[in-house]
Order: sequence, then structure tokens, then C-alpha cells
Amino acid sequence: MSYKKYLRFTRQRIRHWHWLSDTPAMLCWAVIMGVLGAYAILIFYEGIYLVQRLVTGQYGGITQVTRSLSWEMRLLFPTVGGLCAGILLWLAGRKKGSTSADYMEAVVIGDGRMSVRQGVLRILSSLFTVASGGAIGREGAMIHFSSLAASLFGRFIYVRPERLRLLVACGAAAGVAAAYGAPLAGAIFVAEIVLGSMSIQTLGPLLIASATANMTMRMSGHYYPPYEMLDLAAVQSWEILNFVLLGLLIGLIAPGFLKLMAFTKQMFVRSGLPLIARLATGGFMLGLLLIMIPDVAGNGYSVVSSLLHEAWTWHAIFAILCAKILATTLSVGSGAIGGLFTPALFVGAAFGTLFGIAVHAVLPDHAVATHMYTLVGMGAFLGAATSAPLMAIVMLVEMTLSYTLMVPLIVASVAAYFLSRTLATVAMYDITLTRERDQSLRQALRTTRLSELVRPNDTVLNANATVGDVLTMFLDYPVRYIYVVDDENHYLGVIAQPDVLNLLVNHNDASDQPITEVLQFGYVKTLTPDMSLDEAQEHFMGFNGERLPVVSSIDNPRLLGVVYKSALLEKYSALKRSFDASSEVLVRLK
Repeated sequence: MSYKKYLRFTRQRIRHWHWLSDTPAMLCWAVIMGVLGAYAILIFYEGIYLVQRLVTGQYGGITQVTRSLSWEMRLLFPTVGGLCAGILLWLAGRKKGSTSADYMEAVVIGDGRMSVRQGVLRILSSLFTVASGGAIGREGAMIHFSSLAASLFGRFIYVRPERLRLLVACGAAAGVAAAYGAPLAGAIFVAEIVLGSMSIQTLGPLLIASATANMTMRMSGHYYPPYEMLDLAAVQSWEILNFVLLGLLIGLIAPGFLKLMAFTKQMFVRSGLPLIARLATGGFMLGLLLIMIPDVAGNGYSVVSSLLHEAWTWHAIFAILCAKILATTLSVGSGAIGGLFTPALFVGAAFGTLFGIAVHAVLPDHAVATHMYTLVGMGAFLGAATSAPLMAIVMLVEMTLSYTLMVPLIVASVAAYFLSRTLATVAMYDITLTRERDQSLRQALRTTRLSELVRPNDTVLNANATVGDVLTMFLDYPVRYIYVVDDENHYLGVIAQPDVLNLLVNHNDASDQPITEVLQFGYVKTLTPDMSLDEAQEHFMGFNGERLPVVSSIDNPRLLGVVYKSALLEKYSALKRSFDASSEVLVRLK
């Protein structure tokens, strides 16, 4: 039996093994996702080194490689890299299938099936951008790569769609864990940002995948804590207030950083240049900057490490910060595939260091070291930018292996998060805003009260009226029911049109009779203004009419007006349109 036939035969056999989607099996698959995720990261790193060797004859840290190049190569390398990245990204967008092009889309609104063609091309596009010095995070392509591997594995064993989505999420968690040496943060990243749930049913497999990815990196000799700081001194008493202030300042800055990235994207799009030309232009402009300041190449890891272990002057930090933000806006704005995760860490580190220098200038005897502010600034900025402060806190602790950071990280990250969300509704990942919008809409659906829909009612008669008055009102108004109230406007019941007609047919002199002869006391259910839309809908479901009366309360049924079924449906339709518009945002996730 040939390999292909055996593979086809095996897939046909396991297709009917439904236990492969059960929880115990999912925990086993999570282990495999961890291994696949770790090796996906290693393959991506090797791809970066391969491109660097082919172009420059050397490989290593992107900043070091850029420093060693002549000014001509500093300009040419990112320009050609942007051109290649643009061609690959253009090819990826030429044909869109039914499968998802983004792992977040596949997990949140898709069935877990990811496009192999688009995925590979997007990963290669990011690879060329990163390898040529693009000032953008690597995590976007790395996580996509590990998620794609998870999706392919899940499709091979025919797991159910909801389980396939979980496998893709496990792949993403494994990618974060392997890339940053942060297994717990990897699981929380996917749970907090992508899934929006901390349920143990989903968090459990994510943790298994992240831990396995971390173990795989350790066993292969590629694990290292990115910013190991084991000698940090604990923050004492009032000194914690400085970190609260740092968090508030970062809460002011983070929204501006994200808005700047979005603005630059819009400017490149409005330029009218095609996608390939935009990425090549972005690479060329970045190359011009690298000729003067090669340290802004890449994701900024080497500069952050230098800030933690070397003394910098404030003007040097400010200069490199401005240059780095400019480099990042050029890479991100041109449309390059990548992430803002690592650049956010860089910006936070620079602001934290500047804040620490300022504190020591004002308080020369201040005991907290400047690099403590650097690390806390990283976590606070990351938490505010991603709208995931818990993930940011855990990640910084794991990347530094220092529990001493926990308390200042908590106060700074929480302060930065709440202030940034108060000032502006922006986030690094669109899915965060979309989920919050959905929650707001659901809350509106649950809390919208009928008081907004109450309309005046003209078909009301006093209990002293006669059947002739009722007949006249039925002739004037095309309604099925007339409401009856007492002298104090308390609702008594309704008069149905068929009852009046039957009375007139059987009694010729019925016109002068009181309406109590045809008054129905419990025939029509009443609504109250404090009812929700759902409660009102239940009343309408068992009622054939177009409107229902609204009374002030059950105990004091003073008639306020009516609610029309059409108004209720219109309100539901408006909310549904908002939900649909919110869901469409997810399809455009990058």
C-alpha cells in the first residue's frame, strides 16, 4: 500500500472515531499542539537567519546585523524586503476561500479551519519584513504559524468544529509561550484576548499546550528568559505611589501610540499606492532611517536589554524612542504583517526609564533602581495597549523570573488600563473592542426598558360610556380593542370588536347600554414601563394584536399608553444590525 493510500485509509478510519473530540483526547492533543507550536517558532527563527545569510552573509540579532552593513545595504535590504513582503501579501489576497486567513477569526467566528495558502504566504511576507529589519513584532507571524499547524492537525483527525477552534487556540497559546518563554502568559493571552473567557474547560488545554511548548524549547536548548532580572529589590511603603503615577502617565500615552499607528495606516492607504508599492516605500523610508540610526531595526529587544543593564542619558533615550516610534509607524503603516506586541514593550521600557531618571533627579536618595521602572513601564504599556493587564503582569514576571515585580506591576498596569480605556476606545487587537461592543449591545438588549417605546393611546373610554360610544370609536379607529379606565385613569380592561358586534346583532337597543356588558377584565395582558424587551416579547408571542396597554404598575394600574409590536421589532432590528456590524469587524482582523 502506497503512502498516500495508507494516509487516505487512516483518515477514513479515524473519521468515525468521535471520541477524538472528547475532553480527555483534547488534553492529549494540547500536548501535541505545544510541540508543534514550539517547532513552528524555531522554524520561523531559522527562516530569518536563512534570509540574513543569503543577503548579508551573516546572521544574528537584527540590530547587530544592521550595524555591520554599509549605508547602501542599510537602505537596500529593507527596501527589497518590503518589496518581497508586498508581493507575497498581494498573492495571499488574490484568492480568498471559505477558510479563515487569521487565527483570531478562525477561533472567534470561524470553524477553526485556516487557509493554508494565505497562511503560508502571510507568514513568508512577515518573515521578509522582519529579516530585513522591519521595526515590527515577530509574534504575529509566529502565532499564526503555530495556529496554522494546529488547524491542519485538527482537520486531519476530523475533530468537531468547536474542538478545532480550541485546538487553534492551543496553537496560538503555544506560540506565545515558545516565543517569549512565558507559558502562563501564553495561555492567558489567548483566554483573555482571543477567547474572552477564563473558563477552565478552555483554559485547561491552553495551559497544557503552553507548558508543553515551554518544555519543548527547554529540551531543544532554545529556552531563555528574555529579560532575566533576579536581583531586584522589593518596593517599600510609599514608593509604590511612584508606580501608580507611572501607570497613569502610561495610560495617557498608550492610546496615542495606537492612534498614531492607525493614522499612519490610513495615510499610506490614502496615498493611492498599490499594496506592493506601499510596502516597498515603507521599507525604503525605514532604510533611510537605518542609515542614521541602525539601533531602531527589528523589534527593539537589544535596546531594551541595554536599557536594563547599562546607563543611558535621558536625551539619548528620548532620541531612540522617537526614532523607534517613527520606524514602527513606517513598518506598520505600510501594511507589513507583524505585531505591535514587542514594540509596545520597547515604548513602555523607554517611558519607564525616563520616568525613573526623573524620579531620581527629584529624589536623589530614592532607593528604587531605574531598571525597576523600566520593567514596570513595559508591563503597564503592554497591558494598556492590549487591554489585557492580567496577561501583561504575568508575562513580565515570567520574562524576568522575578516575583518582586508583582505588586508594582499590578498597580501600574491596572491604573494604565483603566485610564487608557476611559480616554479612548482603542486597543491593539480589534477583537477586544468588538467583544466589548458585543457585550454592550447584549447589555442594552437586557436592560432596555419599555418606557422608551410607550406611545400615547387615543382609543380609551371611561367606564361610564355606552356601547354606542364604543361603536363610534370602532368606526373612527381601525383597532381591535378599546381600553377602558375609571375616573382616575386606572386600567379596567378592554372591549373587543367581536363582542360589540354580537351584542348589537342580538339586541337592537344595545347602543344605550353601559359598556360593562362587553368589558373583558383579563382578556389582554398589560405591560409595565420597567419591563425588558425580552419580557415584552413573551407577552406579544401569545397575543394576536398589534399593541398592548402599558400601566404604571400592577398594584396601581394607571394607563400610560401602548406599545406597538412593530416598535418592539424595530428596536430588536436596530440591535441586530449593530451586532452584525460588530461581527463584520472580526472578518477584517489582521
